Amino acid sequence: MSTEATKTEVGSYFISNYPPYSQWTPEAIPEALSALGTCPATRGIPENGIPAQPEGLPPLGLYLHIPFCRKRCKFCYFKVFTNVNAEAIERYVSALCQEISLVAQQPLMQDRQFRFVYFGGGTPSFLSVKQLQSLMDRLHRHVSWNGAEEVTFECEPGTLSESKVQILKELGVTRLSLGVENFSDAILEENGRAHLSKEVYRAWEWIAKAEFANVNIDLISGMVGETWENWKQNIQKTLELSPESVTIYQMELPFNTVYSKGMLESQSESAVATWPTKRDWVRYAFDVFQDNGYSISSAYTVVKDPTKVSFSYRDNLWRGSDLLATGIASFGHVGGVHYQNVPEWERYLSIILDENRLPIGRAYRPTPQQRLIREMILQLKKGYLHVEYFRQKFQVDILEHWRSEWNAYAADGYVQLPSDSSSQDAEIRLTSDGLLRVDALLPAFFEPQFRNVRYT
Repeated sequence: MSTEATKTEVGSYFISNYPPYSQWTPEAIPEALSALGTCPATRGIPENGIPAQPEGLPPLGLYLHIPFCRKRCKFCYFKVFTNVNAEAIERYVSALCQEISLVAQQPLMQDRQFRFVYFGGGTPSFLSVKQLQSLMDRLHRHVSWNGAEEVTFECEPGTLSESKVQILKELGVTRLSLGVENFSDAILEENGRAHLSKEVYRAWEWIAKAEFANVNIDLISGMVGETWENWKQNIQKTLELSPESVTIYQMELPFNTVYSKGMLESQSESAVATWPTKRDWVRYAFDVFQDNGYSISSAYTVVKDPTKVSFSYRDNLWRGSDLLATGIASFGHVGGVHYQNVPEWERYLSIILDENRLPIGRAYRPTPQQRLIREMILQLKKGYLHVEYFRQKFQVDILEHWRSEWNAYAADGYVQLPSDSSSQDAEIRLTSDGLLRVDALLPAFFEPQFRNVRYT
């Protein structure tokens, strides 16, 4: 995606890892199994001078993929299933719990506690109260996250009930992320969302009553049919709900969405707002939220109280934590190796339930240079980089190593550079224009062989 792109074309994507997923292969699966099967040695550097864990290991997280949805959104590119019955859900939950059991037995888990846990999807809140209780009971037979500083659970408003919200609180969820996306029923329906605005307000009453420590609202800039008037209404209505944080994504068109497939088949023009328009909308949102006491936390997030709200899942992943990923098609990285589970329904279930083994489908062991690039480009999404962090962890001065790229971005008005990169306080900081287009800036730091390749 060029920084000069105007139209939102098929193939645009949100960068969440490096090297690109398309480069991961089945041939590297033994690397992932070896990493999981090895007792971890002391590695990594202290965080702010404080060891991540007593033994000096990087933080450990757990991701659980719940792939069910009431409908498939037309812009969705995740692995999800609709029109599933209770029997299929039970079979999947059984497989997921068995996978957790297998993961818990891995030597890599020895004496380690989870720093963060994330239930993503799909729609985790698609599960019924009974199914949620059963899932949690079975999971806790194998793993515990009592000491986790953050347990996040993604919710679609129309799948919530008062009893479900309450059980999530009782089960130890500390952070709810509510997928509102837009408050216009017409736009929600056009984009294939399952819920309507009335369900947002109904769910919010239950969430507020349950007094979760942290509630996030998701919005999407650039949904098909969105206008300036509608966008301003979205921001105002979100402010009225006063969530602890707000995440705003700029709509993209990866290859496997309903919208993308329709555009390719019909050779039609993109109906998604242009990049300049989406950036203007996010800029407006950031300005209004800041005027109302929020602070910008990343290229996508604002928080009401930075001393109360942290993003353990995000920040630890962007600093090289280990992540045990479970569920169909989920992505993880442990012991310096990236891996993804198989994406096929029957194959995922069969590998676990019939063969009793981990369902890893492809993997990749990044080089030290690639690990550096990964952390640098992901941390840049927060809007700044501490040069000393990378010098200490990777023995590289990132400003000098990529001097031509940084100078070019500084000339374009996207970054502000320190006068002395050798200073321990030296920072590379994105301007507001740079922050709003950060994903378009990142490929310049890719190694040549990974530029212009398919991302997924």
